[in-house]
Amino acid sequence: MFSAVALLAIEIGIDPEIQAFGGLLLTWHGVFTAIGIAIGVYVAVLVARTRGFIDDDVYSAALIAIPCGIIGARALYVMERYGSRGIETFGDIFRVNEGGISIYGAIIGGLIGGIVYAWIRKLSIMRGLDVAAVGGIIGMAVGRIGDFINGEHFAEASTLPWAVRYTNVSSPSVLSHPECGLGLQPGVLIEQLCAQHPAVIYELIGDLLIFGVLLFLLRFVKKDGVTFFTFLLLYSLMRFGVSELRLDSRVVIWGLTTPQVTSLFLIGFSAIGLLYAWRRPDADVPSPPLEEAATGPPG
Repeated sequence: MFSAVALLAIEIGIDPEIQAFGGLLLTWHGVFTAIGIAIGVYVAVLVARTRGFIDDDVYSAALIAIPCGIIGARALYVMERYGSRGIETFGDIFRVNEGGISIYGAIIGGLIGGIVYAWIRKLSIMRGLDVAAVGGIIGMAVGRIGDFINGEHFAEASTLPWAVRYTNVSSPSVLSHPECGLGLQPGVLIEQLCAQHPAVIYELIGDLLIFGVLLFLLRFVKKDGVTFFTFLLLYSLMRFGVSELRLDSRVVIWGLTTPQVTSLFLIGFSAIGLLYAWRRPDADVPSPPLEEAATGPPG
């Protein structure tokens, strides 16, 4: 199926693989994931200072939450695609160098790790989740840039005035797109492949809009947990809609894919959590210690 707007599509011919170092493959996805994590932690430190935390609280929590998020991201990806796309054993969870992660798995894994750390350290869990939400959503937005370059998240062929077409033979969209990859269209030139919705860009824009909403809530709402549950609700709603266009997830029930089913669960969970947070009294946010507040932005 070819799109009528193919001539108006943005063409991306960048090789998703930057360089191989032994058994380690460096990709644009990996580069922007790392940049996103760094920016997310940086923003979280800045926000945490306004919520009574010291810098070490954020850095220490990040050292736990980030590995847990990576494990969760890979684990959910493998479970969703088990028995297909070369994933035959659960041992593939540990082959993170081969690529393939689930953002919902990263969120769930990171939250578990961060909550456990906050509970052990006797920190305010709700307030910490607010901080994590702001840092997390901006980090996710940056990470989506690498996904866009790689072309590994397939979307439906676009019939709108905008679209994206991948032209590098190493791009997953060229090799394996379920509607118009070269493997499914024998004899078709790359330039003739259909142009798809830039679904990852839709999500990136959604992430940035949510980031703006969260900053507003942090400024004007003094109830711990409201920012976090708003993040979870808005992201789940946005991801449910974007997933309607994506073709890279397995349908599990009632025509819904794994991200959509997860989104529905989290929409209900976050709505209940948001109601609970709004009913709580206003938070008495302590000022950060003077020695931390005077150090300026993290280096």
